[in-house]
Amino acid sequence: MTITVWLSLFSICLLGAMSPGPSLAIVAKHSLASGRAHGIAVAWSHAMGIGIYAFITIIGLSVVMEQTPLIFTSITLLGSAYLIYLGSNALRSKGGLAAKLASGKKTPIFEGMREGFLTSILSPKIMLFFTALFSPFIAIANDTFNQIVIVSTPLLIDGLWYSLIAIFLSNSKVIDRVRSKALIIDRISGVILILLALRVIYTI
Repeated sequence: MTITVWLSLFSICLLGAMSPGPSLAIVAKHSLASGRAHGIAVAWSHAMGIGIYAFITIIGLSVVMEQTPLIFTSITLLGSAYLIYLGSNALRSKGGLAAKLASGKKTPIFEGMREGFLTSILSPKIMLFFTALFSPFIAIANDTFNQIVIVSTPLLIDGLWYSLIAIFLSNSKVIDRVRSKALIIDRISGVILILLALRVIYTI
């Protein structure tokens, strides 16, 4: 894998982690309600689910692409359509990011970790996102090293990004600033997701 290809993978994974959704909601809730340590623990338990999803997706898509290219193309188009749907929702959002920054009751750290893991591993939306995300990279997943890189990149980015979210949300001033810019963040995320979907369709 060349550095250019990896940077493309890195950028897509980062944008995926940054896009508003239930993952942000669960990390934000535990960070705001139970503190920084809880938020970071939830972030990495969520990332473990992402890593498992990434592994299952890349192995499954490799088999599908080899045996039934038409099904692979259909899955890729479905994933791209889902990204466009997410982007459209973000463009129409009325401060959706701020609405997710709601505190809850303090919970035991392991309960928060379980919730973070289940949020990622049981989400069909994340499965569709990975289908769209990994389809351009399946062709280079032809050896163990590339597979490790492709699987570990979203895991590490997800864990690090949501750890930063947990740290930032420990500061009340940051919460107010994020809330005031929520509408702008939603709009930017929407445009990026739609452009990402169009890029995936173009590479089919």
